[in-house]
Parts: sequence; C-alpha cells; structure tokens
Amino acid sequence: MSVLRRSRAWRLVLARRADVRAAVPASVRRFARRARRRRFRSALPWLLASLVLATAGVSAGLLYGAFGVSVVRVVGAPDPDLVRLVAAVRPGTPLARVDTGAVARRVEAAGPFRKATVRRSWPTTLVVHVWPRTAVAAVPLVGSYGLLAGDGVVFAQALTAGGLPLVEVADPGPADETTMDALSVLRSLSPPLREPLLRVIADAPARIRLELSGGRVVVWGDSTENAAKVRVATMLLAAPGKAKTFDVSAPTVVSIR
Repeated sequence: MSVLRRSRAWRLVLARRADVRAAVPASVRRFARRARRRRFRSALPWLLASLVLATAGVSAGLLYGAFGVSVVRVVGAPDPDLVRLVAAVRPGTPLARVDTGAVARRVEAAGPFRKATVRRSWPTTLVVHVWPRTAVAAVPLVGSYGLLAGDGVVFAQALTAGGLPLVEVADPGPADETTMDALSVLRSLSPPLREPLLRVIADAPARIRLELSGGRVVVWGDSTENAAKVRVATMLLAAPGKAKTFDVSAPTVVSIR
C-alpha cells in the first residue's frame, strides 16, 4: 500500500510541473529564450577574450622556459669567439629571458667594439651584431703600443705601432681633454702633413706639436683654427729652405727657424 502511495505522489509532482509549464504563456517562454540568448551573446566576447588570454599565457610560458640559447651568432667581428666571451650568455638560458640591452653593453664595454646590437632569432639563436673600432693612432706604452680609436678609446695593445702615427699624451682616453684635442688636430691634417708625420705630442691642450720626418717640427699650439694652420703649414713645408721648426700656433703670424 505504501508503494502505491509513493507512486501516486510522484505522478502528482510530475503533473504539477507539467501543469505549471503549460500554464506559462508562449509569449513569456519566447521572451525567456530571447533573454537567455542575449545573455549568452553578451558573455561570448568575455569568454573568447579569456580563451585568448589563456592561450597566450600558455604560449608565453612555453617561449619563456622551453627555448634555451644554443647558438650565439656573431656578425661583423673578425674574432667571433671574443664577442661570445664578453657577451657571457650561458648556453641553455631561456631565449626570452636574455636581457639583450645588457648583453650589448657588455660587448661595447670590452673596448674593441664601438657599437653592438643584440636580437633574438627564434627558437634558440641569439644574434650579436658588432661594429669594430678602427685605430687612427698608437699610444706608446711600456713595452708595447695602445691602439687609439677616433673617439679617444685605447681599445687594444700591439707589439708595434703598425705604421700608425704616434700620439703622445700623459693620460690617453676619451675623458682627457688633451687626448681629444690631439685627435682633432690629427683629423684635420692634409696629406702633405700626414704622410711625413711621425708623432703628435700634446703636453697640454694648448701645447701640441707635430714631429715630421727629416727632423722637422710644426708647433701647433691648441686645436683651434685647424684649417688655417693646415694651409699655412702645408705651404711652409713645400717652400725651399733648410728651416726645421715652423710655428703656426698663430696662423696669421708665423715664425720659421
């Protein structure tokens, strides 16, 4: 008897739900369906955005940790191994984690390179592009010579000057005013002055002189009015005579002895 009652109760409940649904007007049911579709459409962009972000996060995680540096490719250097040494990028370092700016600064600080750029080449290559410095003069050192670039940096040492003119200053370097003035004079010289040039001696910014072959000396003074001094000195050296010292420190009033 109890089983029969439970069965009837269940049928009664079902009947009531069906009755309630049947009692809802069709227009209300259509309105409810449209409302559900509107809610779904409004939520769809957020769902898609969440999916994109999740995908991007997974991809970034893979790039960040999965692809380690296996190759450091060097462009523009005669000695790629030196660049790799100063770049100091350990093999296996995740490529995405490499601080390219820091690597470039390390390479530039090494001396032989005036500029360096670093970029990633996926999946596992780091490309280091360098622009080497060029020696314009040599600085006498104890038992060797320092190679002096146009920006005042002594970037390497050599056993000989290699045919470069000598620049003799007390403290060679880009922060030294005397060094930079001596280089300014050197850049301004004409071929008739540069060819016989042996050394530029700069005791101070206003005490620069040129020593030429044949025991000749050009007293230059400071690094102002270089163009006028070059014209006068070139003319004096071409003139016949036995003079050995030419003072063009005041190019409008020269002295010869």
